[in-house]
Amino acid sequence: MTDKRVVIIGAGVVGAALADELGQLGWSDVTVLEKGDLPMPGGSSSHAPGLLFQTNASRAMSKMAQYTADKFKSLSYENAPCFLPVGGLEIATTPERLAELHRRQGYAAACGVAARMVSAEECLEIQPLLNADIVLGGLHTPTDGIAKAVRAVNAQLERAREHGVRVLERHEVLDIRTAGGKVTGVVTDRGEFDADYVVCCAGIWGQKIASMVGLNLPILPLAHCDAISEPLPSLAGASAEAKGPLIRHGDGGVYYRERFDRLDIGSFEHRPIPVHYSELLPVDEAEVMPSQLPFTPEDFEGAWKETNRLFPETANISIAQGMNGVFAFTADDFPLIGQAPEVEGFWVAEAVWVTHSAGVAKAVAECLTHGYSSSFDLHECDLNRFEAHELDDSYVLDRAGQNYLDVYAIKHPLQPIESPRNLRVSAFYPRERALGAEFVPVHGWEQPLWYGSNETLLKRLQVRERNAWAARYWSPIVAAEAKATRENVALFDMTPLTRLEVSGTGATAFLDRLTTKSVDRPVGSVTYCLMLDEGGRVRSDITVARLGENKYQVGANGQLDLDWMHRHVGDGEAVVIRDVTGGTCCVGVWGPNSRSLISRLTDLKLDSEHFPYFQVRQAFIAGIPVTAVRLSYVGELGWELYTTADFGLRLWDALWAAGEELGVIAAGRGAFTSLRLEKGYRSFGQDMTFEHDPFEAGLGFAVNLKSNREFVGRKAVEKRREAAERKLVPLVLTESGAVVAGREPVLDGDAAIGYVTSAAYGYTIDAGIAYAWVPDHLSAPGTELAIGYFGDRIPAKVAAEPLYDPDMLRLRS
Repeated sequence: MTDKRVVIIGAGVVGAALADELGQLGWSDVTVLEKGDLPMPGGSSSHAPGLLFQTNASRAMSKMAQYTADKFKSLSYENAPCFLPVGGLEIATTPERLAELHRRQGYAAACGVAARMVSAEECLEIQPLLNADIVLGGLHTPTDGIAKAVRAVNAQLERAREHGVRVLERHEVLDIRTAGGKVTGVVTDRGEFDADYVVCCAGIWGQKIASMVGLNLPILPLAHCDAISEPLPSLAGASAEAKGPLIRHGDGGVYYRERFDRLDIGSFEHRPIPVHYSELLPVDEAEVMPSQLPFTPEDFEGAWKETNRLFPETANISIAQGMNGVFAFTADDFPLIGQAPEVEGFWVAEAVWVTHSAGVAKAVAECLTHGYSSSFDLHECDLNRFEAHELDDSYVLDRAGQNYLDVYAIKHPLQPIESPRNLRVSAFYPRERALGAEFVPVHGWEQPLWYGSNETLLKRLQVRERNAWAARYWSPIVAAEAKATRENVALFDMTPLTRLEVSGTGATAFLDRLTTKSVDRPVGSVTYCLMLDEGGRVRSDITVARLGENKYQVGANGQLDLDWMHRHVGDGEAVVIRDVTGGTCCVGVWGPNSRSLISRLTDLKLDSEHFPYFQVRQAFIAGIPVTAVRLSYVGELGWELYTTADFGLRLWDALWAAGEELGVIAAGRGAFTSLRLEKGYRSFGQDMTFEHDPFEAGLGFAVNLKSNREFVGRKAVEKRREAAERKLVPLVLTESGAVVAGREPVLDGDAAIGYVTSAAYGYTIDAGIAYAWVPDHLSAPGTELAIGYFGDRIPAKVAAEPLYDPDMLRLRS
């Protein structure tokens, strides 16, 4: 298919899968380099227990797990299967965990995984060894099972060799050759290998390999206690490796699988044990293998006590052997997939568990072949998703260590991280604290969720109570702030939203090549448009404000947009792209009285004739130089006001003083989400991702196919225009006061036919709102559906959008 040369570093379960996937796609010059001895070279794959659970809150991770399970089921090595279909059973010993399993069953249904809730009695039928006195119920997934990682590695390498892939063991990588910002080859202790692409699948040695091209890879290898019990009498004489299901005991932070007549026990309840790659012994010096460290029994005491409680038979036996196996973790629980930002051709597939290995490999193979993955949405996994502070070793240590402890934690969808906090604060932060703001971190910024000072507004408002789960990270104050915005005027701190400056004589042509609508409009124009990949799917939605002949301000969705833009700058193209977020601030002044408020501070004409909707002006407000953009993501008249950080506090104070007579309030992210959903505004990463095209996402209006202008993804999106099989639609919950959180399954009868993206209560329309992906034939307004919520059914109806101000009268007033 291509004469490009690929070198894969690492023959673990990811590297082997990638070699196989590339071979199947027709790549003819692929070399796998492994420093250890096959079939067990000594990395994490060589000792992984192989528990493959497919249910995940992330659709991408669930889909990758499903692909891995299906692929491994089809593989065998030396007549032995690569997958043992024993099923998976997640058990609950507390009411809170039982409720969580109902929620996880919803995740499974939304992602197409066949899982069902089972009673305590059924749990005992599935695994009789469990303690009937403490098990309350469980979640059973018959298609889960044990991935035999070593067999899978060898089966895939065997097939890769049949496609011409070279697999070379005992080749330790010493350096990566580059020239002109591009990969040219790999240097090993046994020779050099020319390459156009190098893919780092080195696992716990990933940081070492990445450092050879100057890439700081934000992963943290952690040691994980795993033990094998003495034989259990009830399993005596077992001829099969495992007959009973995988057991996940979330309340104890422990998992189990059978190994003939014994139990293999893994613990996530002990302290994080970081291991730097420099501490790992060479292959020939390690007692067993480099990734297998001495067992620390003191860290396993809690897990063994839980084992005795859950499996009473183990109270009379001991631990036969144990180890501390090393695996890689990240700051946000997702793997690292993608191309290095500064070195073209250097790719990584790191921090990948066996569970997702084949799916990740397929995604990388598709990216190398087509420029994007057609099978999986990678926005959560993209290597370049991190803000600068998230690459720091201390940050990764803090977050990855906590993620280890939270592997089985019950996490609320809105639950913020506890540490580290206050990394970035806007210029308005002192005033927000004084107003009693409840903060939540967004890209490291502390952004108000609501303000305690607005509690007095509740005296004039009745707000429906919520159950304990729905009331977490929420306050009735949110309703008051939403109402005040609709009826009066509010200040919203929008500083965390990413702002890019694109300038230079080539800026206009550059942006026109990337965006679905031309930005070559008069200075002062603002364009809402999309960036697409070559497959015609949404990379991001952005607003582009033309500030000058060769200068634009781009409202973006994060670092992935910055990376995407940088990658598309041509050699010698006169374009400069800067992330200006940290040196600026933004306040949204929104509501019917916003014009009255701002006009008290400026001579700028704010009427619609002189300052229409979707226009930008550079002016002075209270003597402060600002960029004023007439936009509103809450569906009301208003402006986004930008200035440099040094003027921020003064701008806030001026607006606050001028608005006191009007009754201005500060409003937070909670109200913002409710208001945007009433207006039907999408949020990239929640409502649409890399797997969706503009037309099915309801964003066809942002794509101009009438002109002859070429842009990235045009040819593909033209073909997709009439081919939508699913639609993003608003569902209005018809049960009084009902609210959901997001990622729940959408039901047609008993069948899961879609999933919820964003959700909130609409205080203006007095109903719960859930945006959801549903099949095209069920997307018509009036269609009656339901949402699965903790095992219950909440009735919902597809509605016409927007739910509020469909004629846009308030925005354009």
